[in-house]
Amino acid sequence: MMEYATDEEILDECAEIGAWGLCTSIDLRECDPTFIRDRDRLHQFIIAICDHIEMKRFGEPQIVHFGPTDWVAGYSLTQLIETSCITAHFANETNTAYIDIFSCKMYRPSMAAKFCQQFFKASDMEYTVTIRP
Repeated sequence: MMEYATDEEILDECAEIGAWGLCTSIDLRECDPTFIRDRDRLHQFIIAICDHIEMKRFGEPQIVHFGPTDWVAGYSLTQLIETSCITAHFANETNTAYIDIFSCKMYRPSMAAKFCQQFFKASDMEYTVTIRP
């Protein structure tokens, strides 16, 4: 995996190699606990992130609360988009969120990551980008 300084470098590399898709994995820490435990708020999130990165949703999201232990219990969501999918898991015990955006339509990874951090009021955020050739 290559490291990039800017979204422009990522998008340039995608264009140069004719990339099939782009995946951004976003890890959020110390999220607002009321937000990650609220199904309606998560539904608002998926609509908002799709609008923000200009992705067309395909159907309604699946949002389910489950987990075999307290350590992993929380909501998980999947939203199909016309160009692939967005998935996320929210861990109640640690107030963390793990969001993956995969699309063959290009978007700005840092813009998407910052949006997620702000939406869930996370104190810390890291993200990685994978170009799928």
